[in-house]
Amino acid sequence: MKPILLGIAAAFFFGVTFILNRSMDLTGGSWHWSASLRFFYMVPLLWIIVWMRGNIKPVFQELRARFGTWFLWSSVGFVLFYAPITYAAGFGEAWLVAATWQITIVAGSLLVPFFYEGEGKNKGSRQKIPFKGLGFSVLILAGVGLVQIQEADGVNGAAWLYVVLPVLIAAIAYPLGNRKMMIVTNKRLDAFQRAFGMTIASLPWWIVLAAVGWFQGGAPTTDQLWQSFLVAISSGVIATVLFFQATDLCSNNPVKLAGVEATQSAEIIFVLAGEMWLLSIATPTMLSLFGVLVIMLGMFLHSYYGKTEVVQKKSINLAK
Repeated sequence: MKPILLGIAAAFFFGVTFILNRSMDLTGGSWHWSASLRFFYMVPLLWIIVWMRGNIKPVFQELRARFGTWFLWSSVGFVLFYAPITYAAGFGEAWLVAATWQITIVAGSLLVPFFYEGEGKNKGSRQKIPFKGLGFSVLILAGVGLVQIQEADGVNGAAWLYVVLPVLIAAIAYPLGNRKMMIVTNKRLDAFQRAFGMTIASLPWWIVLAAVGWFQGGAPTTDQLWQSFLVAISSGVIATVLFFQATDLCSNNPVKLAGVEATQSAEIIFVLAGEMWLLSIATPTMLSLFGVLVIMLGMFLHSYYGKTEVVQKKSINLAK
């Protein structure tokens, strides 16, 4: 249950991203700056955290030893995740982006065959898709669909296209990059160290993106600097570390890992509440509220099944 609770907490702080990205777009902020500023802020924030824990040196040792691998999967897990998310904020409300993002729930389960049981010399067969867990993921997506039915009526086709395609890329890239980096580090680094290392490794891309933003529209506004800082703290540091801790706790269990990734569906609940409060969107309908209940049911089943499976495996091992 602890990984699930950590995942839900991460979803709350991740939800801040969607609201503030939309807010920055509505006030004329460039998506290039919204994306790059978050990671520029994350460098000193994570550096301080990792330094206070006395864990700076191992991070740079890992980066020097395998920088190419770090650069590749950090580009996938961070750049191909966050750049499309901020781009999509310019074409749809925060709820629309957050709802589309829930595709990552199913994507996380479908990516399982790309990974193996064990690591290095102990590498075994490919992991299997957790079909029962995938069923719960589909249930969560059904709840998300119910939440969005009426709200989506007023969105034109072009807006859907410019939201869906970038977020689809992000939804696949985030779990893929995160899982690959778990394999690369093989528990030699904790969640703070891994997030810090991935931020450092992806910096070249954020510098390029910031340069594009500068040449297209000049420096970011004071408001965008402030809101990007809030995103960096809530989503870039707190949410990322909570999510990494949750996935670390169940990295060897595909069902529980899928359950943790499914908790990110709670973002839509937090984003709806946040938009009603901060951006004055319409109150959700009864159908939307029913969808929220379906989402919560799906998350509970994910958590319960993952916990039950672990208990069953322990019982079998004891019997042996």
